[in-house]
Amino acid sequence: MRLKPANRNNLPQDLSAIMAGAESMMGFTANDGLLMARKPAMMKALSELTVSIYKDTCLDQGLIRLVAYVTSTAAGCTYCKGHTAFGALNHGISREKLEEAWAYETSEHYTDAERAALRLAHHAAMAPHDVSDEIFDALRPHWNEEQILDIVSVISLFGFLNRWNSLLGTDLEEIVVSTIEA
Repeated sequence: MRLKPANRNNLPQDLSAIMAGAESMMGFTANDGLLMARKPAMMKALSELTVSIYKDTCLDQGLIRLVAYVTSTAAGCTYCKGHTAFGALNHGISREKLEEAWAYETSEHYTDAERAALRLAHHAAMAPHDVSDEIFDALRPHWNEEQILDIVSVISLFGFLNRWNSLLGTDLEEIVVSTIEA
């Protein structure tokens, strides 16, 4: 890591509670959370945003992780790619399906609805984004407007997380490495 993370054991109670909630959701202490703890107001705001995206959604939790995985892969963020792969595997996505994520257009593991969502994630993560009206319109036969907003919310959240973690060189946690390499 390029900067020193906060010490998990020395966090004030409010930040410790945020970390505990994230640990409960993810199953481990995230290094990026410890870096964000150095910016308490940002950590609190990002925590609320993240909870609103992951909890207040009509989308399947596995699909959310696949959208985030393709977004992070396209953005080139190894840390978020690892986290989202770990999350996908722990939310019902098979290893075979995850391994075919970058081949979503032709893989038999993906439905047309999933292809449309992953296509948006792939093209939205490019800088500048490469989302045409055709890519966006291809969502409409499969997803309603609320679901499309949820997909865009996940992509946008990872726009920030990908940039944060790739710039800071956040170290991937051993539990994530061992799970995705298994």
